Amino acid sequence: MSSKQVYKIIFQNGAQVFEVFARHIYQSDMWGFIEIEELIFGERSQIVVDPGEERLKNEFNGVKRTYIPLQAIVRIDEVDKEGSAKVSETKPAEGNVASFPFSGAPKPGQKGGEE
Repeated sequence: MSSKQVYKIIFQNGAQVFEVFARHIYQSDMWGFIEIEELIFGERSQIVVDPGEERLKNEFNGVKRTYIPLQAIVRIDEVDKEGSAKVSETKPAEGNVASFPFSGAPKPGQKGGEE
């Protein structure tokens, strides 16, 4: 295995699932959060550009460290090498069943805490 560890972190952010790669991941001092440092994005000299990866590069541009809520984490893997970062859309749940993890945001037209 290489001397530098690489982690693949998959987490849910609203209706999207993010897959990112990072060098360091810790349990944060802020209760309920995972701390991610040194996000890795592929440096390719190809003409073809992956729009999902470019979107994530722009989203995390200038971010030194990010904190992800524990309930949003889907999976964390230690991998041999980084891959390309991805963003996937999730289908909304049908009916009154919500998928886990739940963002905790009120439904449209509903004030916080009201049912």
